[in-house]
Amino acid sequence: MNPLRIAVFASGTGTNFQAIYHAIERNELDAEVVGLITNNPGAGARDFAENNSIETAVINKKIHGEENIDTEILNCLRNWNTELIVLAGYMKMVGDPVIDSYKNRILNIHPALLPSFGGKGMYGMHVHEAVIEHGVKVSGVTVHLVDNEYDTGPIVMQRVVPVYDTDTPEVLQNRILKEEHTIYAEAIKLFAEDKIEINGRQVIVKRKNA
Repeated sequence: MNPLRIAVFASGTGTNFQAIYHAIERNELDAEVVGLITNNPGAGARDFAENNSIETAVINKKIHGEENIDTEILNCLRNWNTELIVLAGYMKMVGDPVIDSYKNRILNIHPALLPSFGGKGMYGMHVHEAVIEHGVKVSGVTVHLVDNEYDTGPIVMQRVVPVYDTDTPEVLQNRILKEEHTIYAEAIKLFAEDKIEINGRQVIVKRKNA
């Protein structure tokens, strides 16, 4: 079986992108990052990609016009023979044409236990601030498939992280980020090994003898 061909979408530093890349380097994940798409020409993720000889594309409305973004993205994905899209801090809604073309082949990671603390505007530190404000005792990480709304796609994997009374949003973020850096590669590995079966909203991990 050939390595799974992954395209990463990122807007910022891309720490999850880096964690996935290093998991591949350690032979923990049979995959290849074939390209990076970013809307931010100054993204740290772009620097990391270029330093590791990964093809990059900057696609945004300033350069291409809003109406052409999906076409430009799809052209890149097809040129790279992309099999799975991985969102790693991509601060744009993925367009319907891309979602339709890669149905059940787009992953995102969210720093809370969906469906709680998700939706538009719930990203980064905003999530951790809301978690602490609500006084919940556990938070966590969710890897999910991407659909046409924010954070509503079927859940692939989740991991629980405790929330302590003394936590600040920054402390909680750091605790959760450590889990993000392991669970994302684990979720991608399920796709690389063709162990995923999707039945409506259920994402089922196929057993070895299935």
